[in-house]
Amino acid sequence: MEAVAYASFTSFATKSLPFSSLSQSSIINLHQNCHKNTLKSRSPRKLVICASSGSSSGSVVTLLDYGAGNVRSLRNAIRYLGFEIEDVRTPEDILNADRLIFPGVGAFASAMDVLTKTGMAEALCTYIKNDRPFLGICLGLQLLFESSEENGPVNGLGLIPGVVGRFNSSNGYRVPHIGWNALQVAKDSEILDDVGDHHVYFVHSYRAMPSDDNKEWVSSTCNYGDDFVASIRRGNVHAVQFHPEKSGDVGLSVLRRFLNPKSQGTKKSTQGKASKLAKRVIACLDVRANDKGDLVVTKGDQYDVREHTKENEVRNLGKPVELAGQYYKDGADEVSFLNITGFRDFPLGDLLMLQVLRHTSENVFVPLTVGGGIRDFTDANGRYYSSLEVASEYFRSGADKISIGSDAVYAAEEYIKTKVKTGKSSLEQISKVYGNQAVVVSIDPRRVYVKVPNDVQFKTIRVTKPGPNGEEYAWYQCTVNGGREGRPIGAYELAKVVEELGAGEILLNCIDCDGQGKGFDIDLIKLISDAVSIPVIASSGAGAVEHFSEVFMKTNASAALAAGIFHRKEVPIQSVKEQLLKEGIEVRI
Repeated sequence: MEAVAYASFTSFATKSLPFSSLSQSSIINLHQNCHKNTLKSRSPRKLVICASSGSSSGSVVTLLDYGAGNVRSLRNAIRYLGFEIEDVRTPEDILNADRLIFPGVGAFASAMDVLTKTGMAEALCTYIKNDRPFLGICLGLQLLFESSEENGPVNGLGLIPGVVGRFNSSNGYRVPHIGWNALQVAKDSEILDDVGDHHVYFVHSYRAMPSDDNKEWVSSTCNYGDDFVASIRRGNVHAVQFHPEKSGDVGLSVLRRFLNPKSQGTKKSTQGKASKLAKRVIACLDVRANDKGDLVVTKGDQYDVREHTKENEVRNLGKPVELAGQYYKDGADEVSFLNITGFRDFPLGDLLMLQVLRHTSENVFVPLTVGGGIRDFTDANGRYYSSLEVASEYFRSGADKISIGSDAVYAAEEYIKTKVKTGKSSLEQISKVYGNQAVVVSIDPRRVYVKVPNDVQFKTIRVTKPGPNGEEYAWYQCTVNGGREGRPIGAYELAKVVEELGAGEILLNCIDCDGQGKGFDIDLIKLISDAVSIPVIASSGAGAVEHFSEVFMKTNASAALAAGIFHRKEVPIQSVKEQLLKEGIEVRI
């Protein structure tokens, strides 16, 4: 994954406090002070591993939480399955664990630096050498290998032969690898017995490759340009590149089999159709306070969220936590919250959206994105919060990704003007600390028709449908402040710049299509999805199941998002997926 700060390891070396007690400045300081491990040629450690004997009895699992990204979701999944959690505070806690889970997103070098300095690396190796029940997740798998090319080369724990390298984006595959992909199980993996032909959720830019030297470890692979290691298993030692806590019921089954393998019966035969990376269907919830101060899900008509009645009240389509839970049951691949109120006068800890995230993540085990108001601000008490602090609180409360809108536009304009990456924008700071896979840039453009392409300095296209005066060309002007203010930058130019500044994904809206139900703006989505190498989410305009198949067949969009048609139950999520399957488009079922 991309760069991230692993702050909680500093607590092992200082006060033995869990990560939640650390300040945001500790996270940033650790990230800035991390030193790269110098790579030295060496053979992987020899392991003597006996046959699996299953995990010990009891309902407690030990968690090695180094504070990177959203570990709340994993905690919730473990508790959902009926297990209690003990946090690692010292290396001895690792050695004394009955079951150990080592989750992670972020930078290989930073993790190894703190693991080594705190004595955790040696404890981990000893624990694994003794064939103790272990589950590594994402970076928790990668660190088991000899080294990584990420900001390196950098030494790993050296337990498995192989080098972790970056995906190759030159062959047309988008990096990061984000979404639901299929596994090819290579051998009896035990914890994957219930996965079958179903999709699991990946989000990463780096991967380990299978080889003759590590084939005894590899239990499954996944294809994304090339086959990479999706999971390893040897004795009681397991690790997965995907996120089981974000892979729905299938992912929960992986965790359940690790936590309590003796409770499982014979291997279940599961049915599915997973063969490759699926197109994602995302449910979006625009959340704001109504005139009574209650948080409600609403939906705009070209960004206007008030009813056209005498009362002019905020359109109320339901409660956010309940709707998110329903969409998870209905098969949404992700749930996205857009906070369109802002809550600028609230101290950060009291933000109502944080409560929404915390409650939602207790029962929704697919990725959660939150956007709106992620910028520097000062509350009514005079307390200043940086955008990084705001984002960090969202991550700790259950968000997997944050979405940045207006702030990204301002950062892009400044970069175009100066050609200098200051590292001070919210986009750059959050991407640097939490990784580009955790940062979505939301683009809100409006179509501007022109008679000839060279009428403006921005990228123009020949539109499928001529403008009101017969214009054959248009450019897409970016807006800020909820679409109320146009800016001197086009969607094409913004997309190219934010990718360079650290965005891992683009949420592409269209003010002209919003709430119209006439379909996505295919011209716009094709323009942007062809221009960048990161995933693009199509948004605005869906009104029928055919609109989803159209956008996937005519553009390179990785996902499609809708709101109103789901809230009003006009088009069920399951109907969308059935339509996509009919058209031969891969989806998660």
